[in-house]
Amino acid sequence: MTIQLLLYTRKECCLCEAMKEVIRQVATDRPLPIQEIDVDTSDEIQKEFGNEVPVLFINGRKAFKYRVTARELAKRLEREDSVP
Repeated sequence: MTIQLLLYTRKECCLCEAMKEVIRQVATDRPLPIQEIDVDTSDEIQKEFGNEVPVLFINGRKAFKYRVTARELAKRLEREDSVP
């Protein structure tokens, strides 16, 4: 299964930068297509996710909010790979 990541983030957010770094670390072992959306570019998106960034969706499902470790992300991606 192809893994698709969607990350809601904002500029000058230390938690967002930390999550992006974890994604980069895990991506050294496998390609991870990621779409990044700045919540401050839309009032609607800001209303939904503005107080929860960063938020990472994997294949359309909310997977992590605020923090994730490389180990947690790798385990979750392995589970996603095993879904038919």
